[in-house]
Amino acid sequence: MKICVISDTHDRVEYLHAALEDAKARGAEAVIHCGDVVAPYTLKGARQFGLPIHVIHGNNKGDLAVMGKLSHDPESLVTYHGRDAAIELQGKRVFIVHFPNYAEALALTGKYDLICCGHNHRCSIQTIEHARDGGYSLVVNPGSASGMGRIQPTYAMGDLESMEFEILPIPEPEWSPFKPCS
Repeated sequence: MKICVISDTHDRVEYLHAALEDAKARGAEAVIHCGDVVAPYTLKGARQFGLPIHVIHGNNKGDLAVMGKLSHDPESLVTYHGRDAAIELQGKRVFIVHFPNYAEALALTGKYDLICCGHNHRCSIQTIEHARDGGYSLVVNPGSASGMGRIQPTYAMGDLESMEFEILPIPEPEWSPFKPCS
């Protein structure tokens, strides 16, 4: 199963949609959003891509009541988990948390195969050895999908079977609600 990991969209719906379109073309079957969506409306239009989205809120919470309503909409593919989540995808134990320091600490426990995080807008893929058994967990921070601070918007694409992940640039969106009309 291929998955898209994205974080810190900060209301930039055009970059979110560009990332989801690219990820779907690469074979993604699910999306993990590591927080800082901010306004839930950002996720509403994502249903057009037909990908289930697991999302947490991060430190820029936005309207959590509306996020809950969106998650309960029968036509929505969004599952809102709150501040963090432990889920299983294709037999892999996955933890979603916003903060990288928590992700690294969780990796040491050996309880999860994959920990996804965001927050610092710095993309990274780390293999962290467990503190007890010598196994390892993968920590994936996809960077920021918002393009804030003139940083290239990025997301991560990975295969849960092989546990191989890569950071990808989000293609420049064809449209933007922020571009002036001509």
